[in-house]
Parts: sequence; structure tokens; C-alpha cells
Amino acid sequence: MTTLSRRLLPSTSALAAFDAVARHESFSAAADELSLTQGAVSRQVASLEEQLGAALFDRTSRNVVLSEAGRVYLQAIGPALASIRAASLQVMSQMRGTTLNLAFLSTFGARWLIPRIPRFVAQYPHIILNFATRIGQFDFDREGLDAAIHIGQPDWPNAECTFLMDETVAPVCSPAFLKDHPVTSPHDLLRLPLFNMASRPGAWEHWFRSLGITTPVPGGMRFEQFSNVSQACVAGLGMGSCHFSSSAPRLRTASLSWPVRIRSKARAAIISWRPKHARKHRP
Repeated sequence: MTTLSRRLLPSTSALAAFDAVARHESFSAAADELSLTQGAVSRQVASLEEQLGAALFDRTSRNVVLSEAGRVYLQAIGPALASIRAASLQVMSQMRGTTLNLAFLSTFGARWLIPRIPRFVAQYPHIILNFATRIGQFDFDREGLDAAIHIGQPDWPNAECTFLMDETVAPVCSPAFLKDHPVTSPHDLLRLPLFNMASRPGAWEHWFRSLGITTPVPGGMRFEQFSNVSQACVAGLGMGSCHFSSSAPRLRTASLSWPVRIRSKARAAIISWRPKHARKHRP
């Protein structure tokens, strides 16, 4: 009986790894969220599959795709894990005093937000900050979040929305790629591989429209985070869009070139949400 009970209760580490991979549809993005190596996440998922005796992902696909068993399992354990997180945050809040549970996009948090946290801590030393990175869908009530910083519009019913900043965006690539693919005007970019980010859908379309160019934008590789986009650019695979609030440091290190010296405002501002009765939202 004890052996059966243990088999029916996988480790929370394995469940968290499976949940993150399924949500992001990416082992690398899940590893970033969990602060683990991609190999460690893969081993956790493999261990869970062995324990359950079922394949949770379709290994025949190039993409990370849930199997039917994985889809059913995620629907069941996803809310349970979110409830555990929320309960843990609630207990921690009661024990430690005032807390702020904040969600943000990974690259934005690392490049823009975290360097500004020391000033906040100095001004409000009694507030405990809990951070969570989110790329896909999040739920304030279920996940115990107090606020989120994301890309969007201030149109969330029953929530207080505060404008934080505008983003400016411009195309970037490696110096070697630019040498092999000279760019003399924005139109030249339409014949090049253009990388897309999951957190900023339509960024290229908006950039071209801001310049009066309505030609359909060709599809390209899609990445979860700018760190992956920048690495693909450095490797000479194509052109990425640089959002200057979070990725300008790459330009200062000369690892990326700025082929068209035209910036435009991003389609959406970064907004701070302070929800009252929040609903699900995709940042």
C-alpha cells in the first residue's frame, strides 16, 4: 500500500518541471523559469514519465507537444500546483509580514527591473518581494499574485492599471550577418529571416506599419525569450527586434549591430497591474 501511495504522489520537483515545460512548450524556457539546467528539467520529466508509466510528450515531433495522456494530466495537476503556490505564498506572507508577489517577463525583469530593486528595498525595507517570471497565461487569484508587469493595454476590467513606460524597438543582427546581407532601407528586411518573440506578438508588423510599410511580413523562428533571440542573432541566423528597455546592453557590447537607425514605439506600453478581481490574461 505504501509503495502504491508513493507512486501516486510524484515529487513536486518533477510535477513543477512537467508543468513548466507544458506551459512554455519549451524545455529551455522551463529551465529559465525554474532556475535549472535544461538537462535537469529533462531528467525530471523523464523520471515522472517512468513513474507514471506513460509518455507525457510526443517525442516524434520537432516541437514540444503534449501527448493525450500529458494533456489530461496537465489539466488535472495544473490547478493543484497553482493552489499549492498560492497557499505557500499566503502562509509566508502571514509569517513574514507585508509581501508583494510580482510577476514579470524574464528578460525585462533581469535587465530593467532587478537593477532598480535596491532602491525600492531601501525605501520599503518592511516589504518582502516575491518574484515570478511569466511568459504565457497567468491568473492573479489562483497563483496568489498581487501585481504583474507585462506588455499590453490598460483594458483589464476590475483592475487598476498604471502606465510604467513606453518601449522603443529597432531591428538588430550580428555584424557578420549584416556584412553578408547589406541593409540600406527598412524594405530590405522583408527578404531576411525575422525572429519573433512569444511575449511580443506582432512586433515586426507594428514596426513596419510605423514606417508606412504595409507589405505582409514573412514568418520566422519564434522564441520565448530575448536571450534566445539575441543568441540566434549573434550566431548569424537572422534579424531580431531589440526592445530598448531590456536588450540595449547587447548593443553596447558590440555583439549586435543596428542596421537601420530607426526606432519606433512598441505596440503596447509596459503596464503595472494592481488587480481587484482579476481574470486570466495573456501578457
